[in-house]
Amino acid sequence: MTDISITIHSKDGRELAACTGSGSSYVNLVYEAEYQEGDTITVRAEHASHLVLQLDDVLQPAAVYFSESTYCYQIPFGEKRFSYNPKTFSGSMHMLRARYATRAEILQYRNIAYNSHDTAASTTCFPHASANIETRGESVFAARNAIDGNTANCSHGNWPYESWGINRDPEAELYLNFGRPVTVDKLVLVTRADFPHDNYWKQASVTFSDGSEMSLSMERSTEPHEFVFEPKQITGLTLHKLIKDDTDPSPFPALTQLEVYGQDSL
Repeated sequence: MTDISITIHSKDGRELAACTGSGSSYVNLVYEAEYQEGDTITVRAEHASHLVLQLDDVLQPAAVYFSESTYCYQIPFGEKRFSYNPKTFSGSMHMLRARYATRAEILQYRNIAYNSHDTAASTTCFPHASANIETRGESVFAARNAIDGNTANCSHGNWPYESWGINRDPEAELYLNFGRPVTVDKLVLVTRADFPHDNYWKQASVTFSDGSEMSLSMERSTEPHEFVFEPKQITGLTLHKLIKDDTDPSPFPALTQLEVYGQDSL
């Protein structure tokens, strides 16, 4: 397989650090400096490949799929950091690593929606979450928060309570793109439950990329909502037709986490 390389660049394109390896085991890059605004991390690997990625020692590793050979990750600064653990990308000692996933890992039944390394600008690293509406464009209400693995749902705002916020719009839609065919049979929605600040969706719909649609009935709860169905092969889905409880005075339903269980279709 093609070697994996990890490179850190400054805002003006200077190479700050780099490491290359076969990817059969972790390629490790240690960076002994503070990040500056505008710094980026570039990972290069084989085109259309499965990787295990960890671009900061605070971020949890993620099993991801590269649809192209290059993924560029912008280090978050300012308001963009509010949805991350404050320790992420901080300080002057950083450990970055990547390797190719094993066949067993690729075929493992798991939450295949999870991607702690998703960003709004991602076009090559999957799974990727996006939406037609995000509350005030704030990072703490971005679509990527719904697949970052964090299920803390008893409050709202900065990490660890980031969520997908819909700006009170019932026409809001969340799009989840896997970037390749996957076989799925279960959805889990962790709705935000910062009661009485929050409302909740009593009903929603999911349309899968194969054209099928499923209606989801939910209740006012801090617990996850689980939906099991016959296995289907898809490349993505849309969460939409969000109907909040009209007896609850709060206008703020939101989604803390969307989990999709299945495995890659090889």
